[in-house]
Amino acid sequence: MKKIVGLSILTIVLLVSLTGPKANAQNEKWIYQKQLENRHPAPYPYLREADVMWAKKVWRVVDLREKMNQPLYYPTTPQGDLYSLINVILGEIKSGTVNAYDGDQDDMTVVISQTDIDKKFGANVDTIQVPDPNNPGVLTQQIIQNEANPDEVKQYIIQEVWYFDSKLSSLQVRILGICPIRISVNQETGEPERRRLFWIYYPDFRETFSNHEAFNRSNDAHRISYDDLFLQRRFSSYIQAESNVYDNRKVGEYETGRGALLESERIKESIFNFEQDLWEY
Repeated sequence: MKKIVGLSILTIVLLVSLTGPKANAQNEKWIYQKQLENRHPAPYPYLREADVMWAKKVWRVVDLREKMNQPLYYPTTPQGDLYSLINVILGEIKSGTVNAYDGDQDDMTVVISQTDIDKKFGANVDTIQVPDPNNPGVLTQQIIQNEANPDEVKQYIIQEVWYFDSKLSSLQVRILGICPIRISVNQETGEPERRRLFWIYYPDFRETFSNHEAFNRSNDAHRISYDDLFLQRRFSSYIQAESNVYDNRKVGEYETGRGALLESERIKESIFNFEQDLWEY
């Protein structure tokens, strides 16, 4: 009997050692075992239509070339369990568990395929004319396979709703969707080209975002997820548009240069002042 118990304990120990940290080759070497997997996103407060006293939809641009937003861009190649935001998004779309939507339609109703996404990334087959080494003066066709380059995603558009919750008596915000923006050089004109790729519905990705770490430049011991980063508003941005009667026109369609920046600030201040004005007496 003691031998059986001893063998059972030995078996359990071996199984734990095989399924523990040493078995996970993806884990980064550290002074202790980091745990971020199997997390769940923080639940939103329950919201009824009757509790929403006021709401405003806005579109804001997050530029990854700004220093504060670099944790969303790097690492450009996976490092251990660290992935850039675009690689996390593309990996989840390729898994087939969530949908991506047409980037030119903000209502997120038209589903697009992985092939459509690859085309917008410029991943296609081109045919070019090159000199034939065996026949001087003769051109021959050569097929080139262009690969998708996630590093070309330099901006994101965030679609969100600011609302006043009368039950909580506070101004709240929820993200509806995220649209990656590809900034590349046009091979024919040599000019920079900015293109929307696709929309993702943010609630569908919260579970994935909560299980992927975003770099915390202040403290390596305090691990935050991409969902934490968005919920805690750890990014810099400017407002591109607000919901309006003119087909939700963008600020850039009626203001330019410094005027566009001032208009963006005006929209932000109007949202902030709405809550402050409710407490005047």
